[in-house]
Amino acid sequence: MKNIAVIGAGTMGNGIAHTFAQFGYNVMLIDISENALTKGIATITKNLDRMVAKEKISEATKNDTLANIKTFTSVEDGVKNASLVVEAATENVDLKLKIFKQLSDVCNTDTILASNTSSISITKIASVVTNPERVIGMHFMNPVPIMKLVEIIRGYNTSDEVMNFTVDLTKKISKVPVEVNDYPGFVANRILMPMINESIETLYNGVAGVAEIDTVMKLGMAHPMGPLQLADFIGLDVCLSILNVMHDGFKNPKYAPCPLLVNMVMAGKLGIKSGEGFYDYSESRKAEKVAKMFS
Repeated sequence: MKNIAVIGAGTMGNGIAHTFAQFGYNVMLIDISENALTKGIATITKNLDRMVAKEKISEATKNDTLANIKTFTSVEDGVKNASLVVEAATENVDLKLKIFKQLSDVCNTDTILASNTSSISITKIASVVTNPERVIGMHFMNPVPIMKLVEIIRGYNTSDEVMNFTVDLTKKISKVPVEVNDYPGFVANRILMPMINESIETLYNGVAGVAEIDTVMKLGMAHPMGPLQLADFIGLDVCLSILNVMHDGFKNPKYAPCPLLVNMVMAGKLGIKSGEGFYDYSESRKAEKVAKMFS
């Protein structure tokens, strides 16, 4: 098990590729967009440079890590020699089912197929795969190279062999695996997303402002980041998708997304990725902050 394919070169995908490559695995990073692959490698390089500057890794480790990653725009070519495929595409049910159906068609029947989904049923994803016992969830946390937790989600048909292998592999890349069962949102987002949603409701109802809500949670609850800032970091569209999955799965109104969140996503205010969410991340705002520092 030295060849690992990662589908999706976005934030999670390039972080997963970075992590496996740093631990000596041959990584095939796959995305239909050549531009996304270029950006993904640039992000990995930047993150490695930061680690070198902080003396967490050597220059040689950085170079070896980058040499371990090959990029592909063809799924079939990228997964050809993979023993494990980790899907890290957008949190969309139809897209993930399409990808796993394709993987079932082009991968060897014993290739382990993992999804980085943060909320979607592993059992549902496995339903389109031949030999569904080889499908498992590996929910990495963002930023992947730094965060230790990986939720390991067992689908209804996931075999003990695949579960044990995945847990062992997670430990080999210096992560902490936590086994959970296959219910909407699993553990992390089943607890986190209602808190974020309630924070948005608190803002929506005019109880307090953005900075005030985040300050209460940081100073009062010892959270390293306020829930609204965290929502911006995750992506408001991702938060909305996860809440919709849980709302549909549990049929419980407590998971219904706040109207403010829905409107912000429809308006394209997605957080850091769009330059604006609950906070302003635009270049003009950055320039304003720099100007204040020297005024």
